[in-house]
Amino acid sequence: MGELFRSEEMTLAQLFLQSEAAYCCVSELGEIGMVQFRDLNPDVNVFQRKFVNEVRRCEEMDRKLRFVEKEVKKANIPIVDTGENPEVPFPRDMIDLEATFEKLENELKEINTNQEALKKNFLELTELKHILRRTQQFFDEVSLTDPSLLEESSILLDPNEVNRAAPLRLGFVAGVIGRERIPTFERMLWRVCRGNVFLRQADIEDPLEDPTTGDQVHKSVFIIFFQGDQLKNRVKKICEGFRATLYPCPETPQERKEMLAGVNARIDDLQMVLNQTEDHRQRVLQAAAKTVRVWFIKVRKMKAIYHTLNLCNIDVTQKCLIAEVWCPVSDLDSIQFALRRGTEKSGSTVPSILNRMQTKQTPPTYNKTNKFTSGFQNIVDAYGIGSYREINPAPYTIITFPFLFAVMFGDLGHGVLMTCAALYLVLRESRLMAQKNDNEMFSMVFAGRYIILLMGVFSVYTGIIYNDCFSKSLNVFGSGWSVRPMFNPRTLNGSRVLQLDPAIDGVFQGPYPIGIDPIWNIATNKLTFLNSFKMKMSVILGVIHMLFGVTLSLFNHLYFNKPLNIYLGFIPEIIFMSSLFGYLVILVFYKWLSYDARTSRHAPSLLIAFINMFLFNYSDPTIQPLYRGQAALQSLLVLIALACVPCMLIVKTLVMRRQYLWRKNLVSPRKPFNFGDVAVNQAIHTIEYCLGCISNTASYLRLWALSLAHAQLSEVLWSMVMRIGLSSRSLGGFILLSIVFFFFAVLTIAILLIMEGLSAFLHALRLHWVEFQNKFYSGQGFKFLPFTFESILDGRFEE
Repeated sequence: MGELFRSEEMTLAQLFLQSEAAYCCVSELGEIGMVQFRDLNPDVNVFQRKFVNEVRRCEEMDRKLRFVEKEVKKANIPIVDTGENPEVPFPRDMIDLEATFEKLENELKEINTNQEALKKNFLELTELKHILRRTQQFFDEVSLTDPSLLEESSILLDPNEVNRAAPLRLGFVAGVIGRERIPTFERMLWRVCRGNVFLRQADIEDPLEDPTTGDQVHKSVFIIFFQGDQLKNRVKKICEGFRATLYPCPETPQERKEMLAGVNARIDDLQMVLNQTEDHRQRVLQAAAKTVRVWFIKVRKMKAIYHTLNLCNIDVTQKCLIAEVWCPVSDLDSIQFALRRGTEKSGSTVPSILNRMQTKQTPPTYNKTNKFTSGFQNIVDAYGIGSYREINPAPYTIITFPFLFAVMFGDLGHGVLMTCAALYLVLRESRLMAQKNDNEMFSMVFAGRYIILLMGVFSVYTGIIYNDCFSKSLNVFGSGWSVRPMFNPRTLNGSRVLQLDPAIDGVFQGPYPIGIDPIWNIATNKLTFLNSFKMKMSVILGVIHMLFGVTLSLFNHLYFNKPLNIYLGFIPEIIFMSSLFGYLVILVFYKWLSYDARTSRHAPSLLIAFINMFLFNYSDPTIQPLYRGQAALQSLLVLIALACVPCMLIVKTLVMRRQYLWRKNLVSPRKPFNFGDVAVNQAIHTIEYCLGCISNTASYLRLWALSLAHAQLSEVLWSMVMRIGLSSRSLGGFILLSIVFFFFAVLTIAILLIMEGLSAFLHALRLHWVEFQNKFYSGQGFKFLPFTFESILDGRFEE
């Protein structure tokens, strides 16, 4: 039970593994995840270690699997995840795996290459088909309108180049080009050819597939008429520059018709081959999708094992591997059993040996968690990994964190909504984990589902204490205030505001059974009352929380056997805080209990009394003492608190120096004692603690501030939104109420639940990190990182 409140006891152990059994033993240790291997070859280059070739082979298999996975995802085929935990393949199975992956990769590459070539050919034939159709349509249109247009006279050309008496037939080229390049292409032709070409283009309606990228592209067919070889060369160069594809197009209609028929026949044959190729590719990928996850896990496990074996030393006989591991003492039996299992699996007759070592090195910190406590442990670890075997704040954070959150967030309605949302995540956690949602925000919320659940439950509790539900009070037991003893019915009916005097008999009949009386919700001095109540409550909770943190430091001092820290550290600290701020808490309770309705108006201000306590000012006749002997007691408490400062600041440093000198004379030379460094360090700690008691207490007033802010924001939202929907009782009012309620619900979730909840969460986090944990938690350790396959089995097999 003690391990719940303190990190696990760790030990450094030495493993002696036979070479033939080392692989299987490390595999079994990876399955249980209880040991952290140390690198015994820090000065050896990673490329010079014994198992570097095996690691490279695993990386090559991993690369091939990533290629297969990429092809599977590209084909939109889901990867089957059965949650299977495959056993680690034996080293002799690596050759079979390599052959399987090599065959699969080559087959897919061959299919892709053939498919790309077929698609390229299919694209060319498709473009040629459109060119032949569009070209024939153009010639048909021209022949109907002006048959002589195709035979231009030489007047279009330069008089010096062409004989005017001999008319020339226009030459032409046809091709396809990207639709977005057409305007620029046309301008370039006009400028370079000086207007001596004629361009005709038409869009291809259906998009064409790019065989290289697989994207759908839109293209257009064009035909360019010109005269002479010079213009022909210019046109071809421009087409080449604009990445236009030119195709041969016969000049006579009969030839174009015959070519079109041949192209259509080839397209049909090619389409059938493409369909067969795609079917074969789908079958190969579907078969791979069923086993690719299992293959990934096997390869990653093998790679992890060989990487771990590279951390070990090899004895001079080359028959034994020596490893050093950190492991929990409580799990030594499980580790021994795993080593025996690995030895038996390998077929070795020599047992593996685990030998505990004595060391002065600081062990890693390991706190065992489960799905409920892991979220709270992460909150603590985010501040800093605990030093080895010091008190773990996580068990106390399970209660204090959601409670302080609820003090700021307290609302019965909002708490119920938060509880229901968290309860949904908790009850369906198995199904949601199986879905493996990649959304980072959802993953973060899901990981903290138990934290949110407790925050919601505690918010329901504080909402009952505040008697606040969506900014409205619940009148369950009836108010403890009555107006009948003070006012007659005429006064009640004619007055909007009434002042109730609790000193009159019958007006105040007793406190509300639980929480705040609902009559305060309609009182004009509601904020004044709640300010006083919540401010005093924040100070009380803050001082108790800090005193608890200082008390926990005592258990650290006792465990690490540091009596000096107890007598000149813990005792002065607890006395200092109790004499000042503990006394303030007692004053709050004393004032609540000592003054009733008749004498409360004469009660002195606690704030003024506390300030006068530090100033030793007791001569003001307008300020009455709370009790007899108050001045003497308060003066004594201040003197006691001041006396604690030199104990922490000076006495502790002098005693530490005296102890060092005494040990130096009795035993062998020790580590040098630097008096200046120790004095400065102790001075910083003392000043930080004394000033921190004041600033930390003031910091807990955020409980009061955020609680009032949340309540006021909730009230404003109700007044500005819901009151509009409740203003009419007709059928139209019901429709209006439905619309208004929708906006009210959206704003409540977005602002009051999410934004306000996140704000209260961050402030509760700050109170734990700064005000609570710094009293006893140093957080200067390093985390225990065991060798485990769990991350691979959780589905995080993608790099």
